[in-house]
Amino acid sequence: MAALALCAGATLSPAWAGLGMTRLPASGDDGPVTVFYPSDAAERPVWAGWQPVPLATDAPPAAGNGRLVVLSHGSGGTPWVHLDLARRLTEAGFVVALPQHRGDHAGDPGTPGPESWSRRPGEVRRAIDAVLADGRWPGLDARRVGLWGLSAGGHTALELAGGRWSPARFAEHCRQHIAEDFAACVGLYAELTGGPLDGLKRWLAPRALDSRFGSDTTWRHERDERIAAVVAVVPLAADFDPASLQRPAVPLGLVNAAQDRWLLPAWHGLRVLQGCTGCEDLATLPDGGHGAMLSPPPPVGGLAGRLLADPPGFDRAATVPAVEQRTVAFFQRHLLR
Repeated sequence: MAALALCAGATLSPAWAGLGMTRLPASGDDGPVTVFYPSDAAERPVWAGWQPVPLATDAPPAAGNGRLVVLSHGSGGTPWVHLDLARRLTEAGFVVALPQHRGDHAGDPGTPGPESWSRRPGEVRRAIDAVLADGRWPGLDARRVGLWGLSAGGHTALELAGGRWSPARFAEHCRQHIAEDFAACVGLYAELTGGPLDGLKRWLAPRALDSRFGSDTTWRHERDERIAAVVAVVPLAADFDPASLQRPAVPLGLVNAAQDRWLLPAWHGLRVLQGCTGCEDLATLPDGGHGAMLSPPPPVGGLAGRLLADPPGFDRAATVPAVEQRTVAFFQRHLLR
């Protein structure tokens, strides 16, 4: 397990005063891109999702460090569950962009899974294009972009780090391991409760997935040469060809949560870490769950709330800021050179 202290020798940038925020408009089939950036302007409370947040909305940007980091949200996600990480990155001088992934965000959760996973790398690429083309950040280095992704966003991160996957491998994984990895295969559509219908759910789910995805053996493998460092957090990874992630194309950091009940680490993030030569274990949280790095955590109930809830014993106040600082240091090491 990686220690949570900052790596010795990491160079931290001076903090900028405020968290600037703007939104680049939707274009074509792509949704809007939320952009956070260093600003010297005063922050004012802005209603963000479910709470007021101090932001300098549409304020002039400060110079920053000339680097862009893209954050890829998980299924059903929003920008507001990544505010704390965005603030830490902008305090270090980074510009931070969050594309809205079509069919897999809070306002439109209609096509999660392989349909969304196939679209996401292109959405990340076009978000980079949009930020670089906007005149407000003229000094950004297009050759050294960072990417951070969580859950389904972690799947996106792994593909853009050099991995390849196919819908058929996802269906095959669920045929073989539906009992152990039910939540990863079915998501929020159903839950194993220990009741008399569990056997039927385990029988139906892999057959439905195989019917929908089992014949699609086409490898998905998209790279964007501008992306020079990647962090994958509790990623969905069981459908990747392990050999494709043995030696990633760029520096790859991983964050795993040992108590993750949505994506069991043994089939997903830890499997990648254990098979990878040179990957960095930024953190393996012994008491963390799937929602550990959602910060601030969303106020959700039902099955999603149960899968995202912090397990007993998880010290969020101490753990999350330390992992965020390690993430900032990772991008500083690999992008600021």
